[in-house]
Amino acid sequence: MKILKDTLILTIITVIAGLSLGYVYEITKEPIAASREKAKQDAYRAVFTEADSFAEGEISHVDNADAILDGAGLGKVTIDEALDALDASGNPVGCVLKVTDSEGYGGDITIAMGIRSEGTLNGIEILSISETAGLGMKATQPEFKDQFKNKNVTQFTYTKTGAQNEYEIDALSGATITTRAVLNAVNGGLAYAQTMMGGAM
Repeated sequence: MKILKDTLILTIITVIAGLSLGYVYEITKEPIAASREKAKQDAYRAVFTEADSFAEGEISHVDNADAILDGAGLGKVTIDEALDALDASGNPVGCVLKVTDSEGYGGDITIAMGIRSEGTLNGIEILSISETAGLGMKATQPEFKDQFKNKNVTQFTYTKTGAQNEYEIDALSGATITTRAVLNAVNGGLAYAQTMMGGAM
């Protein structure tokens, strides 16, 4: 009888806990989604300060992305979103991309990047990262991110001996995997933009 009573109590507690968690999820999911969307939009504006707005266009057909990325040897990269960057008159001046590489040391690394119509990478912002504190997390610092600013290259490589060329990035000390993941995300975005905006780049 005691076992039956204990089981019933445990079941009631489990049901109440489940309902509570469901309620909390429902009331927090919209604010969390809104916060993530704001962070993304802020990142887009940071990587394309010249743009007045962002909108879907020819660049936005990300269903083409897998074939483009596979052809570039970047099968672990995904293009999550691609938007035209528009000037005040509504004319495209480039694009912004949200790109994820799944091979970070701590899992997915997602970045935002802005690319002008002639192919110059304005820069990158980190949207999501879970790397090792003091090592891979240094990817979020300007010293690392700013290496990508205002570069017009087909793709980047990293070096551990000091960057000498426009296309070279100094690797994060002790965080080669993180460096490679960010680099692959950037190179994936460049490959996609070069294909989709190829006529202008």
